[in-house]
Order: sequence, then structure tokens, then C-alpha cells
Amino acid sequence: MIEAAVPTILFTALWLTTRELVLALTISVAAATAMLVVRIVQRSTVQFALNALFGIGIGWLFVRIAASRGGSEDDQALAYFLPGILYNGGYTVVLALTCLIGWPLVGFMVGSVTGDPTAWHEDRQIVRLCTTLTWLLVLPCLLRVLVQAPLWFAGHGGAIDVDTVVAILGVLKVALGWPLQLAALGAMAWVLGRNKTPVTPAA
Repeated sequence: MIEAAVPTILFTALWLTTRELVLALTISVAAATAMLVVRIVQRSTVQFALNALFGIGIGWLFVRIAASRGGSEDDQALAYFLPGILYNGGYTVVLALTCLIGWPLVGFMVGSVTGDPTAWHEDRQIVRLCTTLTWLLVLPCLLRVLVQAPLWFAGHGGAIDVDTVVAILGVLKVALGWPLQLAALGAMAWVLGRNKTPVTPAA
């Protein structure tokens, strides 16, 4: 979790203090790489460090695209945060769609565990439960988009100073990241622990 926060904090702080995009991106990559090495040495999971490196890589790609299209340094700095907003928007649409058509994504997760990917859909109680759980997964992503996208557009359109937007987006990316995801998982655990989870009696 810290692997996701540190590179974002470093990028935001360095951009605001130096306005050197390459330096900010390079230090972010170096920090994520260092944490990856630490995880390897500790023989602990490297998933979060790899996720951080992948996220920085995609951000850097968007920065390069903005630069190739003649974008200013401000445009390039905002471009770094665009992939996260797009990802959360896409995730929200896909998960919400699975709920609206009656085939919530969590149901397929249940099916992958039971060995039958669609048997759960025969039980309407389980479908309702999986729909609730899937909506709980949607909420963090939806909230991130609702909060961050207007700020991004305001900065891109000049309504708000870009440095202010970058600072706020940097804080929000951390605050609405794992803390919000853990809250959603906690809510899912609460739903599952209310003693109302459908259980098929053993034969």
C-alpha cells in the first residue's frame, strides 16, 4: 500500500517545487524500484510495488503523449493523473453494467471458487447478495471519478490554477486509494457477516 502512496507524493512534491517533470517522474520510478528491491530482499509480495511501477509507466506514457501533441508543462503534469481517472471510470462502468444486467461480477468470483462459473445465478438470493457486493466495489471507483474528474477538467480548462489542481489530485490519489478500497472491503465483510448470507444446506 505504501508503494502506491510514496511515488505519488514524490511526483506531486517535486513537480510543485521544481516544475521538472522528468525529475519528478524519474524519482517516482526510482522510489518504486527501490521498494520493489526491498520486497524481493524481504521475500514478501511484490504485487503492490509492481502495480506502482506499472501505474507510473502508464502515467509517463500519457505525459509523453501530451508532450508529443504540443501540450504545455501544465498539460503534461495533468496528463500524469489522467490514466487513474480513466481506469476508475472504466471500472465503474463495467462493474455497474454487470449489476444492471443481473450478472454481477462478484458472482463470477464465487463461481471460480465453486468450480461452476454460472451455477450461482440459479439462486436469486445469491444473485442479490453478489449484486450488493459488486456495488460496494463500484463505490470507491465512482467516488474517485466524481471527485477527481471535475478538478482535472477545471485545471485543463484554466478555471483553477494547475499547481493547485496537481496538489489536490496528488493528495486525493493517496487518500482515495487504499483507504477507500479497504473501507469497501470492510463493508463487504460486514454484509457477509450479518448472518444473512444464503447457504445451501448440505444434502
